[in-house]
Order: sequence, then structure tokens, then C-alpha cells
Amino acid sequence: MDCHPETQNDARIVMLIDDEPAQSRLITAIAARDGWRTIVAPDAETAIAMLGTREGMQLSAILLDQWVPGDDACTLIAELKSRRPALPILMLTTSASPLLAVEAMRAGASDYLVKPVSPDRLMEALRSVTTREAPRDELAPLTEKMSAHLDFDAMIGTAPQFRTALAQAAKAARGHGHVLIEGETGTGKEMLMRAMHGASPRSKESLRIINLASVPPGSIESVLFGHEPGSFPGAFDRQIGAFQHCDGGTLVLDEIDRLTPAIQQRLCEALTSGIIRPVGASYGFRVDVRLLVTSNLGLDLMVEAGHFDADLASRLSITRIQLPALRDRTGDIPALSRHFLARIGEQPGLNHLSVSDSALALLAAYDWPGNVRQLQSVLFRAAVYCEGNSLTADSFPQLSEMLGEQGSVTVASAHEGVGIMLYTPDGNLRPLEEIEADVIRLAIGHYRGRMTEVARRLGIGRSTLYRKLSDLGIDNAA
Repeated sequence: MDCHPETQNDARIVMLIDDEPAQSRLITAIAARDGWRTIVAPDAETAIAMLGTREGMQLSAILLDQWVPGDDACTLIAELKSRRPALPILMLTTSASPLLAVEAMRAGASDYLVKPVSPDRLMEALRSVTTREAPRDELAPLTEKMSAHLDFDAMIGTAPQFRTALAQAAKAARGHGHVLIEGETGTGKEMLMRAMHGASPRSKESLRIINLASVPPGSIESVLFGHEPGSFPGAFDRQIGAFQHCDGGTLVLDEIDRLTPAIQQRLCEALTSGIIRPVGASYGFRVDVRLLVTSNLGLDLMVEAGHFDADLASRLSITRIQLPALRDRTGDIPALSRHFLARIGEQPGLNHLSVSDSALALLAAYDWPGNVRQLQSVLFRAAVYCEGNSLTADSFPQLSEMLGEQGSVTVASAHEGVGIMLYTPDGNLRPLEEIEADVIRLAIGHYRGRMTEVARRLGIGRSTLYRKLSDLGIDNAA
């Protein structure tokens, strides 16, 4: 039986387990915009009973507010999964605790969303867990479970494009000009901007981050500039805008390409004059704010297409930084993976894990459309379910399935020892003596047995080389 049958009107159905009418109405409205129909269960007993109804049999997903079952949320997740194993469950909670995320996932949750969750993030999570074309669990993006480090040292990678971007950012951080950071979703734009603020002369001043994709278009002007009472229906009180909050500090505008033409022009005028005028105000005031903005799309292309104001783009891109996609720096995947696993191991309920060469080879073979953020999510999910001390290729079954023959060849090559393997198949470091022996064998083969050249390239004397050959039991004809 198809676990995600469509209803007669082709609307997908999501069950919301929630006892707050206001939140239920909000989520129902958000889901409806993306073609979902929502049925609401106010408590756990009703939710379980509804699984057996006609609508319950047509569910595509469940949204569970943690506060409904309280401390028994994971118990309810496990119960729902036992009755409908293929049905994805997303938990909504106000807690950012990694331990709760681990417990929810081990109970069977597909994702874990911290309230207040933006409409885009909610829809992204629902789409990810219900997409038929790709594996739904292992490669689906997860909500951020770990607080980000805020300095440049936490930006891992040696790829030339990436190091160039970091060098640009470090230099720009010391100035006061506006900065545009472009790159695909998940490449680390927000983390880089936090690092820039932390290294800037404004580091002691306010930092505010606004994801424009999560702000209703009609509210963006008020959020940025503030408003006066009575300036529009529902404006009962004065609101201070982000520019005023960040006077002397840094304002981050994520996904600047989402701005409407009218707000683009308004922002350009404010940057030109340095004066902020709240909505409905007859006055303005001068502020000193540095803008760091991001774009998932190329602003130059948007300007050419007439979708973005050329003057605003020019003012925002005094410094322009391009972060490369992870598929363009696959050589950084081993270092990134070990870095993330070290951080994951610090989270409550999780262990410090190593990662095998076969697993790293498999990870490097994937093109990572969600980039570094997706890699971290995949490692987090694998760590949650890992019962040993190391992640191996077997820890990523859906990734292996997706890559098919390519993944099998990649893993086989890793096991056969292409290059020098630093790790055993179970993920532990090999003894130094074995690694040294492999290096010497590789050098002898590479330089076709010319021992003088081998010694020179290894930085040791010929006598030392021959002694090592004897001690390690290596035939110099190897």
C-alpha cells in the first residue's frame, strides 16, 4: 500500500497535534499556501484514534507540538511510529536542547523544529520528509542543533576558493563598509558574517540578524525602519526598527534578494542619506549601521534581469565575497566531517565518534546540494543512530543507495588503499609504524626504486632509509 496516497483533490494531508487554537490556525494557513490540508488533534489520544480514520489513512506527515504530551513526547512519537512506521513526524518545541533532539530522533522523529519557526522553514521541512524522489530521512536537512562558533578559526577548509573568501572576509571585517556574501544555501554565509562581526571594530556593539525570507513581505518595511502608531491598520504602538536597534553596530540581512522593488528603493535612499524614517513618521534620524547582506542568487544577474536595484546592489557590494559550494571543495570533506563529529560528540546524549576512510570516500562522492549545512545534518543523524565508536560506509545506507554503483566503487577504492589510509575500517587511527611503511612503499613505487631520490624526497639519509626498510620488513623492490 502507498504510504502517501493523495486525497481526491490532490491535497496532501498533515496532522497537527496541538491544543493551541491560535497556533493551529497559523500553521493551517501556512500549510494551505503550499497545498497542504491540515487536520488537528488536540491531544495524544485523539491523534492515535484519528490514525484509523479515512483521513488518517491518507496522512503524508505529522506535526507534533511537544507541549501537548509534555514529557511523554518521545513516547508518543514511538507509539505513532509503531502504528505507521513510514509516516514522517516533525516535532515543534520551544527548546533548543540537543538532548531533546537526540531523544526525539531516536524515538522516530524525522526533524525537530524550534519555535517560532518561519513559514519557509516549516514548508522546507515538510517537503523534505515527504519527497518521493529522494531518500527522505538520512539526507533531509535538519534544524541547526548546535550553536555556531563565531570566529574565523571555526571556518574549516583549505580549498583555494574558500581560503580566498576567508581572506577577503578577514580583511573586510576590520573596516566599516557594507559587505555582500553570495553563495548557495548552506555554504556558511551566516556563520561567516558572525565571524566578521566578532572580528570587527563593532564587535562590542549590537548585532541583529534578519532572515528576510521569514518576514511577511508586508512587514519588512516596519521591521527594518520601525513605524509610528496609526501608520497602518493594526499599528497600535510605536515600533523601533532594526536600523535604530543596531545604531553603532551591525545589521545582517539574510537573503537580500527577497526584497520587493519598493523596499529596495527605500533601503537605497536610507543608505544614501544615512537617515532612517519610520513608517508614518514626519521625522527622520541619522544612524551609523554597517550592513552585511547575503544572497543565494547572483545580484548581478538580478540587476541585469531588472529584478534588483542597480544602485542598491552597488552600495551593498563595496566588498563582495563568493563562498564556493561544497561540491567544489570536496577535498575539505574529511576535515569538515571530523570537525563536526568533534562538536557533535560534545552534545548531551551523543558520543565522540571517529569516521572511517570508506565513509569519507562515500561522503566525498555525493554532490551535497545543501552544502556544508547538509553535511553536518547527515553526520548528526548518523551519530544519533550509531551504536559503535565509528561511522563507516554502512552508517549512510541511503547515501549508498542514492549513489548506486558509483558509491560501491568509491568505497571499494577506499578499502583497497588508494593513497595512504590513516584509518582502519572501523574508524580508528592505524598504528604510526604501518602508516610509515605505506609512505615508504608509496615513495619507492613512485620513484621507481631510485633509493637516493626516495631518501631525498622523504627528507632522510640513505642509511636511515635502509635501516627503516629493515626494521619495517619492506623489500626495496616493493
